[in-house]
Amino acid sequence: MTTHLIKLCVGAEKVEDLIEWQASRYGKGTAHHVTRMWPKRESEILDGGSLYWVFKGLVLARQKVVSLDEAIGADGIRRCAIGLDRTVIRTEAMPRRAFQGWRYLSPEDAPADLPQDRPREEPLPRELMAALTEMGLR
Repeated sequence: MTTHLIKLCVGAEKVEDLIEWQASRYGKGTAHHVTRMWPKRESEILDGGSLYWVFKGLVLARQKVVSLDEAIGADGIRRCAIGLDRTVIRTEAMPRRAFQGWRYLSPEDAPADLPQDRPREEPLPRELMAALTEMGLR
């Protein structure tokens, strides 16, 4: 059974910021996001899971998780390097409150991908999205 991860994209205001940063850091190779905690549901994540990125309170994109690798920092502490496919898939905008670290995200709760002929979606105003969410319409 597949499960996903969700994480704040700290330091990025828009999807293009993430794409540019990964290109400058990893070239065309696999991107990695290093995190302190190792997911206990590793097999579910590696079974087609993605990392969903939250930009300024909105989920706007995802990347497929291709590996979970051990990374030992200069301090000697074992960490998890989440290997990510370099294709950034834009999703429907979905509001998400701030949180620390990463969280699991069930496939039922994940936002849908945008159609490929619609490469971006301008998010609705936050107040309108909050009202739709409160009514159970979003």
